[in-house]
Amino acid sequence: MGRLFGTDGVRGVANADLTAEMALGLSVVAARVLAGAGGESGHRAMAVVGRDPRASGEFLEAAVVAGLASAGVDVLRVGVLPTPAVAYLTGSLGADFGVMLSASHNPMPDNGIKFFARGGHKLADEAEDRIEAAYREHAGGTPWERPVGAGVGRVSEYGEGFDRYVAHLVGVLPNRLDGLKVVIDAAHGAASRVAPEAFARAGAEVVTIGAEPDGLNINDGYGSTHLDALRAAVPAHGADLGIAVDGDADRCLAADGGGCEVDGDQILAVLGVAMRDAGTLRGDTVVATVMSNLGFALAMEREGLRLRQTAVGDRYVLEEMKRGGFSLGGEQSGHVIVLDHATTGDGTLTGLLLAARVAATRRPLRDLAGVMERLPQVLINVPDVDKARVGDSRELAEAVTEAERVLGETGRVLLRPSGTEPLVRVMVEAADAAQARAVASGLADAVKSALG
Repeated sequence: MGRLFGTDGVRGVANADLTAEMALGLSVVAARVLAGAGGESGHRAMAVVGRDPRASGEFLEAAVVAGLASAGVDVLRVGVLPTPAVAYLTGSLGADFGVMLSASHNPMPDNGIKFFARGGHKLADEAEDRIEAAYREHAGGTPWERPVGAGVGRVSEYGEGFDRYVAHLVGVLPNRLDGLKVVIDAAHGAASRVAPEAFARAGAEVVTIGAEPDGLNINDGYGSTHLDALRAAVPAHGADLGIAVDGDADRCLAADGGGCEVDGDQILAVLGVAMRDAGTLRGDTVVATVMSNLGFALAMEREGLRLRQTAVGDRYVLEEMKRGGFSLGGEQSGHVIVLDHATTGDGTLTGLLLAARVAATRRPLRDLAGVMERLPQVLINVPDVDKARVGDSRELAEAVTEAERVLGETGRVLLRPSGTEPLVRVMVEAADAAQARAVASGLADAVKSALG
């Protein structure tokens, strides 16, 4: 059995890699690790549990709820809500921890389990390690003390979660969106009700696409990983901008009025300048990952803003934000964290703040996003290779060295194993698009040769 936790919880093909038995077992040990359930005298633990609309989420949620209740945890089921909504409710309701059933942007057959610590924060590596170690003991048959009688957990439906979360989103906006027409692509996912409602309450005229989840169509042709539908819909409806979230709505990408993509780097740049102008960008610093475009770094320098870079993964962005006391960070993929208002990436909140900047400045999104110029960047995903050997292959190291020699100081190379999928990501950036494509293609072939 390999390591269970990836960069964003436990994921796998539902009912194959991620089974009901695993979900139940993980929930039992998570209750004991995160809340002291079954071990703290007089403590009545509580957990918030939500899910995205995947069909497999129904049985996995049942298993999680059963595991938590069997460990003496009272459960508030909030139903289908975005991941950041579960994080927010975990904190605002004073729960000991939260559980979200989702595989985010992954295709429908996958699902996942993500735990939030008290306050709605992502788990530290140490907490994940403790849960994993306890799970292996549990799976190995190590007995544990089970509560009985009044000690077992009680399960309640918390129907107020939707309104409470939407009110929070609208309440933190610096200004209303009156006069804006916005297309919302909800990826047939967890924000299919939340996102359109939040934008409408904020004053925008809303056109909705990708908001008819049936349990099977999440992320299928819609959402932040499939922008063609949004890019076509914005000009077709004469909208000012479009917002696309992914299946669990923890990330956001956008389209301007002409249907051109606005990626996570550009969104970060727009929000960074907006927060700087409002005096809310602590330390005049934005935190981003090494995957951010070189054009983003140049834009931050021109605007007089500092840039802190981290390893890939929004958890590492968040760790750096907390360590430095910063208020804004994110990833090119659209994970944007505004720490004054959210403990994790929140796609709906990001989209609202982006639209609020358009409304406040009365400038088109295309002009605002022009604060940075994207240098040509090519990303190739190489599947069906041994991603664990990326750092150990001499053949691959030599190929990277040669690619860096070819690019010189005008570009860069980044190879990394995916934390959530069985593949290696090859990223090449260069001043010339054709050179970036050629170098990336050559490196992808080298990855297949060395790790295949």
